[in-house]
Order: sequence, then C-alpha cells, then structure tokens
Amino acid sequence: MDFSAALWPLLIAYPSIDPVLVNIGPFPIRWYALAYIAGLIFGWAYARFLVGRDQFWNGLPRPSVMSIDDLIVYIAAGIIFGGRIGYVLFYNPAFYAQNLAEIPAVWKGGMSFHGGLLGAALAIAIFARRQKIAVLSVTDISAAATPIGLCLGRIANFIKPELWGRPGDVPWAMVFPGAGPLPRHPSQLYEASLEGVLLFILLYIAISCGALRRRGTVTGLFAIGYGSARIFCEFFREPDPQLGFLFGGATMGMLLSVPLIVAGALCLIYARRRPESVAV
Repeated sequence: MDFSAALWPLLIAYPSIDPVLVNIGPFPIRWYALAYIAGLIFGWAYARFLVGRDQFWNGLPRPSVMSIDDLIVYIAAGIIFGGRIGYVLFYNPAFYAQNLAEIPAVWKGGMSFHGGLLGAALAIAIFARRQKIAVLSVTDISAAATPIGLCLGRIANFIKPELWGRPGDVPWAMVFPGAGPLPRHPSQLYEASLEGVLLFILLYIAISCGALRRRGTVTGLFAIGYGSARIFCEFFREPDPQLGFLFGGATMGMLLSVPLIVAGALCLIYARRRPESVAV
C-alpha cells in the first residue's frame, strides 16, 4: 500500500496512555483489568434493569432481580476460564504446550472472546438449571448486556495498545507503539463501536419491541450481530502474529465467527416457531 509522505502530517497522533492507572503499593491497577471489572458491574446493573421490567416479559418466567447477583459470579468465572483456555487452544497452542506455567498468567494478556463465550454459556446453563429457569431466557439477558463489556474491553485493547489494525491511509490512521512506523487503522475502536455501542443499541430496540417475550431472539440477534461485526472488523485488524492469515485471507477471528452466526440463525428460527410468553 502506498503511503504518501504528504499525508502523514495529517495523521491523528496516538494518545499514549499509561496502561497502569495507579499503583497501590506493589500492585499495579491496569486499565485492562478495570475494563473487565467495569464491564461486569455495568452488565450486572443492566441485567437487573431488564429482569425488573414486567413490560419486557409479558408474564414469561425469568430470573429474579436478586438472582442476577449470583448470575454475574457464574458468568465472570466462565469468561475468565473460558477466555483463557480458548486463547491457549485457538491462538497459541504451540507456545503454551512448551510453557504450561504461563497458562494461568491472564495478567500478561491473551483472552479469546469466543472461548469466553463458551465458558459463559456453560456457566449460564448451570445457573439456569439450579434456578429452574429456561436457559434461553438467561442467555437472552446475558446477550443483551454483553456489548457493554465488549465496548470497554476493546477500549482497553486500544489503551494497552494491542490488537491494532492493518496499515491504512485513512486520515484517522495512527502509528501504534510497537507496531512499526506505518500508520494503522484503530481497529480496536472500530470493534468498540460496532460490537459494543451499535450492537447494544440494536438489541435494546429489539427488546423494546418485545424480543424477550420469545426465548432465544435476543441471543440469536446478538450472535448474528457480533459475528458479522467481528468478521467486518477483521478486514481492518492485523491478524495474530503467531497465526497470520490462514487461507484465502481468512483469519482465526473470522473462522470462529462463522459458526456463531449459524447458531444465531438457528436460535431465531427456534424463537419464531414458538408463541409469545409461553411458560415452559
């Protein structure tokens, strides 16, 4: 790609931010960790809001407001374990096979959204079984809140910085520290906008139109929306260096998003074949 030298002075400077917000004694408090914590807290508050509004459910059984406190613990554990295991297996198995002691070192970075999603799904299934609530009602609540965490997580990726974009000549391209001299797409912000802000808005509109009354609708919309946004953003995001491009220009993020879209479509088909507000 040809980068005109005359264009470079117009580039937006990367706003270098210390990845450590504050040090408390010997313990650094990092933006990365705060993004996960804030995502869980705001997601918890939003989930409580959703289950507390009768008009969204029209009599369909759902978790109680108080039980959301337990749900967030289940999901947090599922995200951490699933996200880390997913990264180890999907993105860097060779390295971790030789460095087993590094697998628990989540503070060094390396989390897979798709792995975290599988971990959260397992946690939700366990929670739903214990609460005697339909699994899809719980996944609908969780799916509606997930874009909050996605948005904050991608912003943390931008601050770190990591997961930067491919070289590009757009006026808002940036030269990221550690990524070489070429200006790159701020793909973390693309993902924060599409997977986070836009998807959150679209799901809330669907909920306002009665989506929670048909189990699986919000889950399906989220899966299709996230998978599509992730595939789109992967065209601007540099692939993981240990994997590179797989075949035909595809990346691991693209491949993992395809079955997610398929699963989302199946959820929507299932939801549309069921009547509204049937307590089963």
